[in-house]
Amino acid sequence: MIEIDGSWGEGGGQLVRTAVALAAINGAAIRVLNVRARRGKPGLAPQHLAAVRAVATICDAQTENLELGASAFTFSPRELKGGEFRFEIGTAGSITLVLQALLPALVASRKRARVTVGGGSDVRQAPPVDYLAAVMLRHLARMGAPMTLKVERRGYYPRGGGEVSIEIEPCALQPIKRSVPGALEQLKGISHVANLPAHIAERMRGAAIAQLAAFADRTNIAVRVLGDREATGRGGAIVAWAETEHTVLGAARVAEIGVSAETLGAAVGRELRADIESGATVDAHAADQLLVYLALAGPGSFFTTRELTSHAQTAIWLIGRFLPVRFVTEREGRLYRVSAVA
Repeated sequence: MIEIDGSWGEGGGQLVRTAVALAAINGAAIRVLNVRARRGKPGLAPQHLAAVRAVATICDAQTENLELGASAFTFSPRELKGGEFRFEIGTAGSITLVLQALLPALVASRKRARVTVGGGSDVRQAPPVDYLAAVMLRHLARMGAPMTLKVERRGYYPRGGGEVSIEIEPCALQPIKRSVPGALEQLKGISHVANLPAHIAERMRGAAIAQLAAFADRTNIAVRVLGDREATGRGGAIVAWAETEHTVLGAARVAEIGVSAETLGAAVGRELRADIESGATVDAHAADQLLVYLALAGPGSFFTTRELTSHAQTAIWLIGRFLPVRFVTEREGRLYRVSAVA
């Protein structure tokens, strides 16, 4: 049994999600200690518990001490399977973070699957669902793993009530080799609110566009105002992405009480502009999520990113415990080059 120290690196939920995904992929039994030790409320929170239970379901894993607030648990996987699955977080916990744990294992299974997850579609400290659809799934499609995502309903803190479905076909991942982004083709985005005044979404959009003024002729950020039929509760988010010849770069913020629409929109615009101007081929948020897929594709992949986050460093350390691929990171001017090698 492999022991994983949950306080290593960023010491949060991402380490737990990645650990169980990797265990399911290579069939290794694990014991995770010091779960989320670096967080204000350590132990398994509802969304982390839902993610581990979801991965356990798709590989018939045996678990011990898998309960709310647990500071340690064991996870012993069997064979990965496809099929149709439904998982409920039971709170406004992030749907995209549960999918972050599930998708690598489902891709590795090379079996057809359809997954529906209920919870929060756009919540703080997690990728909004539009970022998953417009950025992460585009990267995976270019690696040979096309997926179809449908937002059945949006849900926000504190009620949740959102629902997202995703379909995965059997596939074999191919390495990606991205040294330059290529010419900028277009900037797109979605600024949305649910059961809130339209001007909030419009102000987020306006602030983002102001930061992206240099690319005004290629920018199209749509505004969406949702009602009770399309969303549970009140909330919103802004997601923008740059489509280039060879890649896609994205940035996102979720609306929150006490933070102005202008602040959120400007942050997205600045972040995306910085990635475009740096010449990066993957944004920092996608970089840590892509690493496990690069490992599954085998040696040969590489990309550049403007920032190597603690999440990325944690993923690199974890992957080395499970899969026969290691990562080399090198500084190239303003960028980091990340390469998967044997």
